Amino acid sequence: MGLLIYLNGKYVTEEEAKISVFDHGLLYGDGVFEGLRSYNGKIFKLDEHLLRLYNSAKAISLEIPLKFEEFKKAVIETVRKNNLKDSYIRIVVTRGVGDLGLDPRKCKKPTIFIIASKIQLYPESLYEKGIDVVTVPTRRNMSETLNPAIKSLNYLNNILAKIEANNSGATEGLILNQFGYVSECTGENIFIIKKNKLITPPISAGALPGITREVVINIGDKIGLEVKEENITRYDIFISDECFLTGTAAEIVPVVKVDGRIIGDGKPGKITLKIRDEFHKIIEEEGIPIYE
Repeated sequence: MGLLIYLNGKYVTEEEAKISVFDHGLLYGDGVFEGLRSYNGKIFKLDEHLLRLYNSAKAISLEIPLKFEEFKKAVIETVRKNNLKDSYIRIVVTRGVGDLGLDPRKCKKPTIFIIASKIQLYPESLYEKGIDVVTVPTRRNMSETLNPAIKSLNYLNNILAKIEANNSGATEGLILNQFGYVSECTGENIFIIKKNKLITPPISAGALPGITREVVINIGDKIGLEVKEENITRYDIFISDECFLTGTAAEIVPVVKVDGRIIGDGKPGKITLKIRDEFHKIIEEEGIPIYE
């Protein structure tokens, strides 16, 4: 039996989970989404992800028809109906069905669907050895055009950067903003460690306010690092002691090479591995139970 998908208040099979070709999420990328995970029967940071979803929706004047608690129940029930303990959950809210014009007022009802399945971005060997990253030509969207803090369905900026990283043979692509400062990678936030400092680009640099990013910032404080959110350049990464990426799907991934420069000693750093261990402790302890 395939997956059961939440679609506009009903649970349908994968084959039945269809949306209209007139949905503005498909036609124009007009909508918002979230990706989150469950570990050992508990959904991690569900409230935080839903809050970001509602914030993204508000920023594009998209009114989500479900109340916050109703949405929480729908997410939990979707995972439960698929009998999953460890899962990747994708939440999508589109503007809904309209005409072929741009006017969102023609879309009378948003489309909501929730998918609970599996995901593995990187094989375990890359967590052990670390990954290589290359700076891509595509620059981050300016916040005055499409603010990267909005997790919208229009992800073409990230996709173009991913294509460029693929074409270069690198595992990931580093995106700079219009001023040449580091923003993030195609699907993850970036951190560097220099001496006792843990540094990550600020949201104003074009970084997504990542949920895992926030967890790592708190871990850094806890283990005695000086945590800073400040603009960094490629040079700062090149001379860093350690570097790693964070994201819901990727969790914490060590970076050992950037633009051909070896980071540190070319192996996942000790502090990075400690942060990863602390992160795994947190996901074991926290979360909203799926099965009670």
